[in-house]
Amino acid sequence: MEVEEAPGELGGAGKDEEAAEYHSHDFEWEDLREEVESDPTFSYHLSPFPGPAASATLPPQPSSEAWRSFHRRHASGKFFKERRYLLKEFPELPNSKDCAKILEVGCGNGSTAVSILRSSESITVFACDCSKDTLEKANEIISNTKGIDIKDRFHPFLMDVSKEIFPDWLFCNACKSSHGNHHEMRKERPDFLRENQCCVGGMDFITMIFTLSAIPFAIMPRTIEQCVSVLKPGGLLLFRDYGLYDMTMLRFLAHQRVGFREYMRSDGTLSYFFTLDTVRELFHAAGLIELELEYCCVKSVNRKNGKKMQRVWVHGKFLKPPS
Repeated sequence: MEVEEAPGELGGAGKDEEAAEYHSHDFEWEDLREEVESDPTFSYHLSPFPGPAASATLPPQPSSEAWRSFHRRHASGKFFKERRYLLKEFPELPNSKDCAKILEVGCGNGSTAVSILRSSESITVFACDCSKDTLEKANEIISNTKGIDIKDRFHPFLMDVSKEIFPDWLFCNACKSSHGNHHEMRKERPDFLRENQCCVGGMDFITMIFTLSAIPFAIMPRTIEQCVSVLKPGGLLLFRDYGLYDMTMLRFLAHQRVGFREYMRSDGTLSYFFTLDTVRELFHAAGLIELELEYCCVKSVNRKNGKKMQRVWVHGKFLKPPS
């Protein structure tokens, strides 16, 4: 998954963030909220969404095939843009020690993984995605990136996090049982495990960068719980995704609403827009402790047409309680 917006969608204005200070406050979210909620042209974004009994339309289904089609359309790699800003957003990553292990959920074409791998030679990245094509592209891009030796440091694997459970080689039940955390896992054994190694021992970090919003809201709690199950006690889950009233949300039309704050693009992919309270409730319910949670409000300019854009993202950092 992992994409801010596809080129050509929503007027083509939702590409990856421009090179700027991303963890910033160019404007106040409350001011934007007041502006949007007082504008009658945006009223359909605010109205309650009818439940299944009152609506003739079915709730959105997991859009894995839509994302696979998306990645096939953008297989040339032109959509790739390295996310170096994440190292400033989450300094724990480049400053990690003792051979940190990171799981990137919904890695897309590797734009996050390549920055993480470049930041420290002691980091190993495990990256999953629902698209085989995009995993191959990510491996190709990262392998060809100068200054990065990925031998035994980048391990992509195919998985649809909205439907499947994580492989037990990430954090097997025997290793987790000492922490009192039991979770059904599927059994696989990758080639990089040593003969006497049951699993890699769990993750020190998990990144969810523009991934959760691509999953139907009803499935989000289960997805987060899954991620927490392979995170070590004391590990961090790092989150960045769309915030409520982001420019791209306001460009969706009324017929593209498929839920409350949930929209479907013309290609079948989903996008949800978060409030701080929603994120807080989702991650607290999974047993995580909130360390940081705020809106990042950034003004930028579309280079093609000169239009000013108000982008809103949610930045979050959550801790799995030490045992």
